[in-house]
Amino acid sequence: MTSGKQLKARVRDRMARTGERYAVARAHVLGAAGGSGPVVDAGWTLRGGTDPDTAALANVLAHRGVTGPDGPLTEPLLLLVGGGLGAGYILWEFAHDDSRVVTLGFTHSWQYVDRRLAATVERLGLDVTWSRTGGAVAAARALARALAAGDPAVVWPDRYHVGYWHLPAFLDGHGGHPVVVYAASGDRVHVDDRTLAPLTVPTADLDRARARVGSYRNTMLVVRSSDAVVPADRLRAAVRDGLVATVEHLSGSSTSFALPAWRKWSRLLVDERAVKGWPAVFADRRGLLRALAGVWEAVEPAGMGGGHLRGVFADGLVQAAAVLGEPALAGEAERWREIGRRWHLLAETALPDDVPAIARLRELTATVSGAVAEGDAGAAERAAAAEELWRLRDEHAGAPLDEARLARVRTTMSEHLTAIHRAEASAVASLGAVLGR
Repeated sequence: MTSGKQLKARVRDRMARTGERYAVARAHVLGAAGGSGPVVDAGWTLRGGTDPDTAALANVLAHRGVTGPDGPLTEPLLLLVGGGLGAGYILWEFAHDDSRVVTLGFTHSWQYVDRRLAATVERLGLDVTWSRTGGAVAAARALARALAAGDPAVVWPDRYHVGYWHLPAFLDGHGGHPVVVYAASGDRVHVDDRTLAPLTVPTADLDRARARVGSYRNTMLVVRSSDAVVPADRLRAAVRDGLVATVEHLSGSSTSFALPAWRKWSRLLVDERAVKGWPAVFADRRGLLRALAGVWEAVEPAGMGGGHLRGVFADGLVQAAAVLGEPALAGEAERWREIGRRWHLLAETALPDDVPAIARLRELTATVSGAVAEGDAGAAERAAAAEELWRLRDEHAGAPLDEARLARVRTTMSEHLTAIHRAEASAVASLGAVLGR
């Protein structure tokens, strides 16, 4: 996977500094030397990816030989087909443990766990089977049958119970993202969570993780289409429908699930009178580091999710320009790349690495995420890093920032969000004009 501890350390250091995903950081560290091709495990090629949903589907389709008329159905293109980008901000306050949790959404329909994949496979006209049984025994049997038939399955495990993220108990039942289960070996299953080397999980742990969250308990998606080409007219319609969904969704008026969410969050970061304003909610500093770290981990691809995905969307626009024969779409891509850079600045502001404890926190987060990408070979390192990470987060729960620095952090984050809202609103309007909306 890597050529030694020094390379791993350099990759993870870059992840912590830049917020990049493991594969991207590794490619930069290796430079022109590159590396060997992708790892093949039990007949499954580990291709990595960024967005959990579209990476899972892209990898399944590649495995089954399902393509577009001009080549693979890539992760960026599938992101567009599924409705593209979204916007969302919610600050949860839970009375049972007096916790405060920041939730950010960056994809279309982010608040509905399986809706994007459902829309994607429907628009592409793929032959798929959904299983949504509530019973754990029946769900385990359905998965076993799929694997025995050689069919990889997309499932939605709870991150705490699936184990390899090594999360603390208070995150039990907080959900997770889709992964691909592609093989069984003894009492373990092989899981692709955008990994680049084999990652296995005890079957019992996966079964428990799949059954944990009631709203999507034991959901499973199996693609039946095989060695097929999505017709050109079907693909064009799917891409166009997905882009229209992006424009319509982001143009909505919701202050939680559309672009106004960024404007609301910008105001609440500095509003000292609002009940949900950060100055009031975090007046006692309880949960403050969790909130700030949550922003960094949600925005940057180095976290457990896919990050803000504006760059992946830009890549999709370039590909969509060819699919739709609309060169102006490629011209829209740079707008979204610039917006992605703005999101990176926001994340840097939220969790500044010139503070030693915060720098170490970022390093440990990158180590855990990087070691997941390294599969079973990284098991011991990610377990040790996670133990230190959560101990450090508990030790500095109120955030290691003095009041003056904290005020500057909130103010600068607010300014970044105001600029992001304006830039995204302008980019959405421009994209709508290209689409004739």
